[in-house]
Amino acid sequence: MRSVALALSFLGAFCVAVVPTTARAVSLIRDAEIENTIRVWATPLFEAAGLVPDDVHIVLVNDRTLNAFVAGGQNLFLNTGLLLRSQHAGQVIGVIAHETGHIAGGHLARLPEAMKNATAMAILSLLIGAVAGVAAGRPDAAVAGVAGGMTAAERNFLAYTRTQEASADQAGVNFMEQNGLSSRGLMEFFDILSGQELMVTSRQDPYVRTHPLTKERIDFVRNFVARSRYSDAPLPPEWVEMHKRMRAKLFGFIEPISRTLTIYKDDDKSVEARYARAVALYRKPDVPRALATIDSLLREAPNDPFFHELRGQTLFENGRAAEALPAYERAVELLPKSGLLRIDLARVQLEFNRPDMDGKAVANLNEALRQEGENSMAWRQLAIGEGRIGNIGMAALALAEEALLLGKYRIALGQAQRAERLLPVGSPPHMRVQDLQVQARRELAKQRDQGGGQLP
Repeated sequence: MRSVALALSFLGAFCVAVVPTTARAVSLIRDAEIENTIRVWATPLFEAAGLVPDDVHIVLVNDRTLNAFVAGGQNLFLNTGLLLRSQHAGQVIGVIAHETGHIAGGHLARLPEAMKNATAMAILSLLIGAVAGVAAGRPDAAVAGVAGGMTAAERNFLAYTRTQEASADQAGVNFMEQNGLSSRGLMEFFDILSGQELMVTSRQDPYVRTHPLTKERIDFVRNFVARSRYSDAPLPPEWVEMHKRMRAKLFGFIEPISRTLTIYKDDDKSVEARYARAVALYRKPDVPRALATIDSLLREAPNDPFFHELRGQTLFENGRAAEALPAYERAVELLPKSGLLRIDLARVQLEFNRPDMDGKAVANLNEALRQEGENSMAWRQLAIGEGRIGNIGMAALALAEEALLLGKYRIALGQAQRAERLLPVGSPPHMRVQDLQVQARRELAKQRDQGGGQLP
Protein backbone atom coordinates (compact mmCIF):
# COMPACT_ATOMS: atom_id res chain seq x y z
CA MET A 1 0.00 0.00 0.00
CA ARG A 2 1.29 3.44 -0.89
CA SER A 3 1.92 5.80 1.98
CA VAL A 4 -0.35 8.85 2.17
CA ALA A 5 1.25 12.25 2.61
CA LEU A 6 -0.27 14.47 5.29
CA ALA A 7 -0.19 18.20 4.60
CA LEU A 8 -0.42 20.32 7.74
CA SER A 9 -1.80 23.84 7.84
CA PHE A 10 -1.71 25.58 11.21
CA LEU A 11 -4.40 28.17 11.87
CA GLY A 12 -3.65 29.22 15.44
CA ALA A 13 -6.53 27.96 17.54
CA PHE A 14 -7.42 25.49 14.83
CA CYS A 15 -4.83 23.23 13.25
CA VAL A 16 -6.17 21.35 10.25
CA ALA A 17 -4.36 18.26 8.98
CA VAL A 18 -5.54 17.41 5.49
CA VAL A 19 -5.43 13.81 4.30
CA PRO A 20 -5.68 13.78 0.51
CA THR A 21 -7.17 10.64 -1.01
CA THR A 22 -8.57 9.62 -4.36
CA ALA A 23 -12.07 9.90 -2.88
CA ARG A 24 -11.95 13.23 -1.05
CA ALA A 25 -9.83 15.29 1.30
CA VAL A 26 -10.64 14.68 4.95
CA SER A 27 -9.08 16.75 7.69
CA LEU A 28 -8.30 16.45 11.34
CA ILE A 29 -8.83 19.39 13.66
CA ARG A 30 -6.44 20.24 16.45
CA ASP A 31 -7.74 22.70 19.01
CA ALA A 32 -6.46 23.03 22.55
CA GLU A 33 -9.81 24.03 24.06
CA ILE A 34 -11.97 21.40 22.36
CA GLU A 35 -9.48 18.62 23.05
CA ASN A 36 -9.31 19.75 26.68
CA THR A 37 -13.12 19.71 26.90
CA ILE A 38 -13.39 16.18 25.52
CA ARG A 39 -10.60 14.98 27.80
CA VAL A 40 -12.27 16.46 30.89
CA TRP A 41 -15.44 14.52 30.05
CA ALA A 42 -13.63 11.34 29.03
CA THR A 43 -11.02 11.00 31.79
CA PRO A 44 -13.37 9.64 34.49
CA LEU A 45 -14.74 7.14 31.97
CA PHE A 46 -11.23 6.02 30.97
CA GLU A 47 -10.31 5.61 34.63
CA ALA A 48 -13.47 3.59 35.34
CA ALA A 49 -12.48 1.33 32.43
CA GLY A 50 -9.04 0.75 33.92
CA LEU A 51 -7.32 2.71 31.16
CA VAL A 52 -4.50 5.23 31.56
CA PRO A 53 -6.16 8.44 30.31
CA ASP A 54 -2.99 9.88 28.80
CA ASP A 55 -2.56 6.72 26.71
CA VAL A 56 -5.85 7.31 24.89
CA HIS A 57 -5.49 9.66 21.92
CA ILE A 58 -8.49 11.88 21.17
CA VAL A 59 -8.74 12.72 17.47
CA LEU A 60 -11.21 15.23 16.00
CA VAL A 61 -12.26 14.50 12.41
CA ASN A 62 -13.55 17.48 10.43
CA ASP A 63 -16.60 15.74 8.95
CA ARG A 64 -20.23 16.85 9.04
CA THR A 65 -21.59 13.31 9.40
CA LEU A 66 -22.52 11.88 12.77
CA ASN A 67 -19.85 9.34 13.65
CA ALA A 68 -17.36 8.16 16.26
CA PHE A 69 -15.11 5.12 16.34
CA VAL A 70 -11.99 3.67 17.90
CA ALA A 71 -9.08 2.27 15.92
CA GLY A 72 -5.48 1.27 16.34
CA GLY A 73 -5.80 0.25 19.96
CA GLN A 74 -6.47 3.40 22.00
CA ASN A 75 -7.37 6.09 19.48
CA LEU A 76 -10.80 7.68 19.86
CA PHE A 77 -12.05 9.43 16.71
CA LEU A 78 -14.95 11.91 17.01
CA ASN A 79 -16.53 13.64 14.02
CA THR A 80 -17.24 17.36 14.32
CA GLY A 81 -20.73 16.49 13.01
CA LEU A 82 -21.36 14.54 16.20
CA LEU A 83 -20.20 17.43 18.39
CA LEU A 84 -22.18 20.07 16.50
CA ARG A 85 -25.40 18.06 16.41
CA SER A 86 -25.27 17.12 20.09
CA GLN A 87 -27.82 19.00 22.17
CA HIS A 88 -25.94 18.73 25.44
CA ALA A 89 -22.75 17.30 26.89
CA GLY A 90 -24.49 14.15 28.14
CA GLN A 91 -25.04 12.92 24.60
CA VAL A 92 -21.35 13.26 23.73
CA ILE A 93 -20.37 11.64 27.02
CA GLY A 94 -22.67 8.71 26.29
CA VAL A 95 -20.98 8.10 22.92
CA ILE A 96 -17.52 8.37 24.51
CA ALA A 97 -18.56 5.87 27.19
CA HIS A 98 -19.76 3.43 24.52
CA GLU A 99 -16.53 3.75 22.49
CA THR A 100 -14.52 3.34 25.71
CA GLY A 101 -16.39 0.06 26.13
CA HIS A 102 -14.98 -1.09 22.79
CA ILE A 103 -11.42 -0.23 23.91
CA ALA A 104 -11.82 -1.88 27.31
CA GLY A 105 -13.41 -4.95 25.74
CA GLY A 106 -10.52 -5.48 23.35
CA HIS A 107 -12.89 -5.39 20.37
CA LEU A 108 -10.13 -4.17 18.10
CA ALA A 109 -8.01 -7.28 18.42
CA ARG A 110 -8.82 -8.37 14.89
CA LEU A 111 -7.24 -5.28 13.36
CA PRO A 112 -3.85 -5.65 11.71
CA GLU A 113 -0.92 -5.44 14.11
CA ALA A 114 0.61 -2.65 12.07
CA MET A 115 -2.49 -0.53 12.58
CA LYS A 116 -2.38 -1.10 16.32
CA ASN A 117 1.08 0.41 16.47
CA ALA A 118 0.44 3.28 14.05
CA THR A 119 0.00 6.91 14.99
CA ALA A 120 -3.47 8.41 14.89
CA MET A 121 -2.57 10.30 11.72
CA ALA A 122 -1.25 7.18 10.04
CA ILE A 123 -4.34 5.24 11.11
CA LEU A 124 -6.59 7.79 9.46
CA SER A 125 -4.56 7.59 6.26
CA LEU A 126 -5.09 3.81 6.32
CA LEU A 127 -8.78 4.09 7.13
CA ILE A 128 -9.82 7.08 5.13
CA GLY A 129 -10.76 5.15 2.02
CA ALA A 130 -13.10 3.02 4.06
CA VAL A 131 -14.52 6.03 5.91
CA ALA A 132 -15.23 7.68 2.57
CA GLY A 133 -16.71 4.42 1.32
CA VAL A 134 -18.98 4.12 4.33
CA ALA A 135 -20.23 7.65 3.69
CA ALA A 136 -20.97 6.63 0.09
CA GLY A 137 -22.51 3.30 1.09
CA ARG A 138 -19.70 1.25 -0.50
CA PRO A 139 -17.01 0.45 2.10
CA ASP A 140 -15.78 -2.58 0.17
CA ALA A 141 -15.07 -0.65 -3.02
CA ALA A 142 -13.49 2.28 -1.18
CA VAL A 143 -11.09 0.15 0.80
CA ALA A 144 -10.20 -1.84 -2.28
CA GLY A 145 -9.26 1.40 -3.99
CA VAL A 146 -6.99 2.50 -1.16
CA ALA A 147 -5.62 -0.72 0.21
CA GLY A 148 -5.74 -3.13 -2.69
CA GLY A 149 -4.96 -6.45 -1.11
CA MET A 150 -6.54 -6.03 2.32
CA THR A 151 -8.51 -9.03 3.53
CA ALA A 152 -12.27 -9.07 3.91
CA ALA A 153 -11.93 -8.90 7.70
CA GLU A 154 -9.72 -5.84 7.44
CA ARG A 155 -12.14 -4.18 5.05
CA ASN A 156 -14.83 -4.30 7.74
CA PHE A 157 -12.70 -2.92 10.58
CA LEU A 158 -15.26 -0.22 11.43
CA ALA A 159 -18.20 -2.60 11.67
CA TYR A 160 -18.52 -4.18 15.11
CA THR A 161 -20.66 -7.23 15.72
CA ARG A 162 -23.98 -6.97 17.52
CA THR A 163 -22.48 -8.86 20.43
CA GLN A 164 -19.63 -6.38 20.72
CA GLU A 165 -22.05 -3.46 20.44
CA ALA A 166 -24.17 -4.82 23.27
CA SER A 167 -21.03 -5.43 25.34
CA ALA A 168 -19.84 -1.86 24.74
CA ASP A 169 -23.28 -0.54 25.75
CA GLN A 170 -23.19 -2.45 29.02
CA ALA A 171 -19.64 -1.35 29.78
CA GLY A 172 -20.37 2.25 28.84
CA VAL A 173 -23.41 2.69 31.08
CA ASN A 174 -21.50 1.05 33.93
CA PHE A 175 -18.60 3.49 33.47
CA MET A 176 -21.07 6.37 33.68
CA GLU A 177 -22.84 4.85 36.67
CA GLN A 178 -19.54 4.53 38.54
CA ASN A 179 -19.06 8.26 38.09
CA GLY A 180 -22.61 9.27 39.01
CA LEU A 181 -23.35 10.29 35.42
CA SER A 182 -26.68 9.84 33.69
CA SER A 183 -26.95 7.45 30.75
CA ARG A 184 -29.92 9.41 29.40
CA GLY A 185 -27.69 11.08 26.82
CA LEU A 186 -26.77 7.70 25.30
CA MET A 187 -30.47 6.77 25.17
CA GLU A 188 -31.23 10.05 23.38
CA PHE A 189 -28.42 9.38 20.94
CA PHE A 190 -29.90 5.97 20.14
CA ASP A 191 -33.29 7.62 19.56
CA ILE A 192 -31.68 9.92 17.00
CA LEU A 193 -30.05 6.96 15.23
CA SER A 194 -33.14 4.75 15.29
CA GLY A 195 -34.94 7.31 13.17
CA GLN A 196 -32.44 6.68 10.36
CA GLU A 197 -32.87 2.93 10.05
CA LEU A 198 -35.53 3.20 7.33
CA MET A 199 -33.50 5.66 5.27
CA VAL A 200 -31.65 4.57 2.16
CA THR A 201 -28.07 3.66 3.03
CA SER A 202 -26.53 6.66 1.31
CA ARG A 203 -28.52 9.03 3.54
CA GLN A 204 -27.70 7.34 6.84
CA ASP A 205 -25.01 8.67 9.13
CA PRO A 206 -21.95 6.38 9.17
CA TYR A 207 -22.50 5.54 12.84
CA VAL A 208 -25.72 3.70 11.95
CA ARG A 209 -23.95 1.48 9.43
CA THR A 210 -20.79 0.80 11.41
CA HIS A 211 -22.46 0.23 14.81
CA PRO A 212 -25.39 -2.19 14.35
CA LEU A 213 -28.34 -0.80 16.28
CA THR A 214 -30.88 -3.39 17.47
CA LYS A 215 -34.11 -3.23 19.43
CA GLU A 216 -32.43 -5.24 22.17
CA ARG A 217 -29.69 -2.63 22.53
CA ILE A 218 -32.17 0.24 22.65
CA ASP A 219 -34.33 -1.57 25.19
CA PHE A 220 -31.32 -2.37 27.35
CA VAL A 221 -30.23 1.27 27.61
CA ARG A 222 -33.81 2.48 28.09
CA ASN A 223 -34.34 -0.01 30.94
CA PHE A 224 -31.01 0.94 32.48
CA VAL A 225 -32.02 4.60 32.49
CA ALA A 226 -35.39 3.70 34.02
CA ARG A 227 -33.79 2.02 37.03
CA SER A 228 -30.58 4.01 37.50
CA ARG A 229 -30.48 6.36 40.48
CA TYR A 230 -28.40 8.80 38.42
CA SER A 231 -30.72 9.08 35.42
CA ASP A 232 -31.78 12.60 36.34
CA ALA A 233 -28.46 13.66 37.81
CA PRO A 234 -27.46 17.04 36.36
CA LEU A 235 -24.05 17.52 34.81
CA PRO A 236 -21.59 19.87 36.52
CA PRO A 237 -22.47 23.45 35.47
CA GLU A 238 -18.98 23.97 34.05
CA TRP A 239 -19.48 20.97 31.73
CA VAL A 240 -22.70 22.53 30.45
CA GLU A 241 -20.84 25.74 29.65
CA MET A 242 -17.95 23.86 28.05
CA HIS A 243 -20.38 22.18 25.68
CA LYS A 244 -21.96 25.49 24.68
CA ARG A 245 -18.54 27.01 24.03
CA MET A 246 -17.33 23.98 22.10
CA ARG A 247 -20.32 24.07 19.75
CA ALA A 248 -20.07 27.83 19.31
CA LYS A 249 -16.38 27.66 18.52
CA LEU A 250 -16.79 24.80 16.06
CA PHE A 251 -19.69 26.61 14.43
CA GLY A 252 -17.66 29.79 14.09
CA PHE A 253 -14.71 28.05 12.45
CA ILE A 254 -16.53 25.51 10.28
CA GLU A 255 -19.80 27.07 9.16
CA PRO A 256 -20.07 29.92 6.63
CA ILE A 257 -19.39 33.27 8.25
CA SER A 258 -22.79 34.66 7.28
CA ARG A 259 -24.58 31.71 8.85
CA THR A 260 -22.65 32.06 12.10
CA LEU A 261 -23.51 35.76 12.35
CA THR A 262 -27.16 34.94 11.59
CA ILE A 263 -27.45 32.17 14.19
CA TYR A 264 -25.44 33.97 16.88
CA LYS A 265 -27.02 37.43 16.59
CA ASP A 266 -25.54 40.69 17.85
CA ASP A 267 -28.23 41.09 20.49
CA ASP A 268 -27.28 37.74 22.07
CA LYS A 269 -24.78 38.67 24.77
CA SER A 270 -24.16 35.14 26.06
CA VAL A 271 -20.57 33.97 26.24
CA GLU A 272 -21.04 31.33 23.57
CA ALA A 273 -22.72 33.76 21.15
CA ARG A 274 -19.97 36.35 21.48
CA TYR A 275 -17.37 33.58 21.13
CA ALA A 276 -18.89 32.34 17.87
CA ARG A 277 -19.18 35.89 16.53
CA ALA A 278 -15.56 36.65 17.46
CA VAL A 279 -14.37 33.64 15.47
CA ALA A 280 -16.54 34.55 12.49
CA LEU A 281 -15.36 38.17 12.56
CA TYR A 282 -11.74 37.00 12.72
CA ARG A 283 -12.34 34.86 9.64
CA LYS A 284 -14.13 37.65 7.74
CA PRO A 285 -11.69 39.40 8.51
CA ASP A 286 -13.06 42.28 10.55
CA VAL A 287 -10.21 42.63 13.00
CA PRO A 288 -11.47 45.67 14.97
CA ARG A 289 -14.86 44.07 15.67
CA ALA A 290 -13.29 40.68 16.39
CA LEU A 291 -10.89 42.20 18.92
CA ALA A 292 -13.66 44.24 20.52
CA THR A 293 -15.75 41.11 20.98
CA ILE A 294 -12.82 39.11 22.38
CA ASP A 295 -11.93 41.94 24.74
CA SER A 296 -15.50 41.96 26.06
CA LEU A 297 -15.06 38.29 26.92
CA LEU A 298 -11.68 38.91 28.53
CA ARG A 299 -13.06 41.67 30.73
CA GLU A 300 -15.42 39.09 32.23
CA ALA A 301 -12.91 36.22 32.28
CA PRO A 302 -9.36 37.66 32.33
CA ASN A 303 -7.86 34.29 33.24
CA ASP A 304 -9.37 32.29 30.39
CA PRO A 305 -6.43 30.96 28.33
CA PHE A 306 -8.55 30.26 25.25
CA PHE A 307 -9.84 33.83 24.96
CA HIS A 308 -6.21 35.00 25.09
CA GLU A 309 -5.35 32.38 22.48
CA LEU A 310 -8.04 33.65 20.09
CA ARG A 311 -6.88 37.23 20.61
CA GLY A 312 -3.32 36.19 19.78
CA GLN A 313 -4.49 34.29 16.72
CA THR A 314 -6.52 37.21 15.42
CA LEU A 315 -3.54 39.55 15.72
CA PHE A 316 -0.88 37.14 14.46
CA GLU A 317 -2.81 35.99 11.41
CA ASN A 318 -3.23 39.64 10.46
CA GLY A 319 0.46 40.54 10.59
CA ARG A 320 0.57 41.95 14.12
CA ALA A 321 3.03 39.56 15.78
CA ALA A 322 4.29 42.07 18.33
CA GLU A 323 0.77 42.55 19.68
CA ALA A 324 -0.01 38.83 19.48
CA LEU A 325 2.99 37.82 21.60
CA PRO A 326 1.62 38.96 25.02
CA ALA A 327 -1.69 37.19 24.34
CA TYR A 328 0.01 33.87 23.58
CA GLU A 329 2.40 34.28 26.51
CA ARG A 330 -0.56 34.80 28.82
CA ALA A 331 -2.37 31.78 27.39
CA VAL A 332 0.66 29.56 28.06
CA GLU A 333 1.11 31.07 31.51
CA LEU A 334 -2.48 30.13 32.34
CA LEU A 335 -2.28 26.65 30.78
CA PRO A 336 1.41 25.66 30.78
CA LYS A 337 0.79 21.98 30.10
CA SER A 338 -0.88 22.62 26.73
CA GLY A 339 1.51 21.55 24.00
CA LEU A 340 -0.61 23.17 21.29
CA LEU A 341 -0.54 26.56 22.99
CA ARG A 342 3.24 26.35 23.34
CA ILE A 343 3.58 25.53 19.64
CA ASP A 344 1.52 28.60 18.74
CA LEU A 345 3.63 30.76 21.07
CA ALA A 346 6.81 29.41 19.49
CA ARG A 347 5.55 30.27 16.00
CA VAL A 348 5.07 33.88 17.08
CA GLN A 349 8.50 33.98 18.73
CA LEU A 350 10.18 32.66 15.59
CA GLU A 351 8.49 35.40 13.58
CA PHE A 352 10.75 37.99 15.24
CA ASN A 353 13.91 36.28 13.90
CA ARG A 354 15.92 37.38 16.94
CA PRO A 355 18.39 35.15 18.84
CA ASP A 356 16.67 35.70 22.21
CA MET A 357 13.26 34.84 20.76
CA ASP A 358 14.65 31.87 18.83
CA GLY A 359 16.01 30.38 22.05
CA LYS A 360 12.65 30.81 23.79
CA ALA A 361 10.88 29.22 20.83
CA VAL A 362 13.20 26.19 20.95
CA ALA A 363 12.51 25.79 24.69
CA ASN A 364 8.74 25.96 24.12
CA LEU A 365 8.85 23.50 21.23
CA ASN A 366 10.95 20.99 23.14
CA GLU A 367 8.46 21.17 26.01
CA ALA A 368 5.49 20.87 23.64
CA LEU A 369 6.94 17.86 21.86
CA ARG A 370 6.89 15.88 25.09
CA GLN A 371 3.14 15.63 24.43
CA GLU A 372 3.02 16.39 20.71
CA GLY A 373 5.64 13.98 19.42
CA GLU A 374 3.47 13.17 16.39
CA ASN A 375 3.09 16.83 15.39
CA SER A 376 5.15 17.16 12.22
CA MET A 377 4.79 20.95 12.00
CA ALA A 378 6.21 21.32 15.51
CA TRP A 379 9.29 19.37 14.40
CA ARG A 380 9.60 21.67 11.38
CA GLN A 381 9.41 24.74 13.61
CA LEU A 382 12.00 23.22 15.96
CA ALA A 383 14.34 22.64 13.02
CA ILE A 384 14.07 26.34 12.14
CA GLY A 385 14.77 27.42 15.69
CA GLU A 386 17.69 25.03 16.24
CA GLY A 387 19.21 26.06 12.93
CA ARG A 388 19.04 29.74 13.80
CA ILE A 389 20.83 29.29 17.11
CA GLY A 390 23.54 27.16 15.49
CA ASN A 391 22.50 23.66 16.58
CA ILE A 392 22.73 22.18 13.09
CA GLY A 393 22.81 18.57 14.31
CA MET A 394 19.62 19.07 16.33
CA ALA A 395 18.03 20.82 13.36
CA ALA A 396 18.80 17.79 11.18
CA LEU A 397 17.33 15.50 13.86
CA ALA A 398 14.11 17.56 13.92
CA LEU A 399 13.88 17.39 10.11
CA ALA A 400 14.34 13.62 10.26
CA GLU A 401 11.51 13.34 12.79
CA GLU A 402 9.26 15.45 10.59
CA ALA A 403 10.04 13.47 7.45
CA LEU A 404 9.40 10.14 9.17
CA LEU A 405 5.97 11.31 10.34
CA LEU A 406 5.11 12.45 6.81
CA GLY A 407 6.18 9.14 5.27
CA LYS A 408 9.15 10.72 3.47
CA TYR A 409 11.52 7.94 4.44
CA ARG A 410 14.42 8.74 2.11
CA ILE A 411 14.53 12.30 3.43
CA ALA A 412 14.25 11.00 7.00
CA LEU A 413 17.18 8.63 6.42
CA GLY A 414 19.33 11.35 4.87
CA GLN A 415 18.65 13.86 7.65
CA ALA A 416 19.23 11.23 10.34
CA GLN A 417 22.59 10.31 8.78
CA ARG A 418 23.51 13.99 8.65
CA ALA A 419 22.54 14.45 12.31
CA GLU A 420 24.55 11.38 13.31
CA ARG A 421 27.72 12.98 11.93
CA LEU A 422 27.10 16.23 13.81
CA LEU A 423 25.83 15.11 17.22
CA PRO A 424 28.06 13.96 20.13
CA VAL A 425 28.57 10.20 20.02
CA GLY A 426 26.63 8.42 22.76
CA SER A 427 24.37 11.38 23.56
CA PRO A 428 20.59 10.79 23.71
CA PRO A 429 20.02 12.71 20.44
CA HIS A 430 22.76 10.64 18.77
CA MET A 431 21.07 7.41 19.85
CA ARG A 432 17.70 8.74 18.67
CA VAL A 433 18.98 9.39 15.13
CA GLN A 434 20.26 5.83 15.01
CA ASP A 435 16.76 4.62 15.88
CA LEU A 436 15.32 6.89 13.19
CA GLN A 437 17.64 5.37 10.60
CA VAL A 438 16.47 1.88 11.53
CA GLN A 439 12.82 2.93 11.22
CA ALA A 440 13.38 4.70 7.89
CA ARG A 441 15.25 1.73 6.41
CA ARG A 442 12.51 -0.63 7.60
CA GLU A 443 9.82 1.46 5.90
CA LEU A 444 11.85 1.76 2.70
CA ALA A 445 12.29 -2.02 2.67
CA LYS A 446 8.51 -2.45 3.02
CA GLN A 447 7.98 -0.17 0.05
CA ARG A 448 10.42 -2.18 -2.04
CA ASP A 449 8.82 -5.46 -1.01
CA GLN A 450 5.34 -4.17 -1.85
CA GLY A 451 6.46 -2.68 -5.13
CA GLY A 452 5.15 0.73 -4.14
CA GLY A 453 6.71 4.11 -4.61
CA GLN A 454 7.10 6.88 -2.10
CA LEU A 455 4.91 9.93 -2.51
CA PRO A 456 6.86 13.18 -2.71
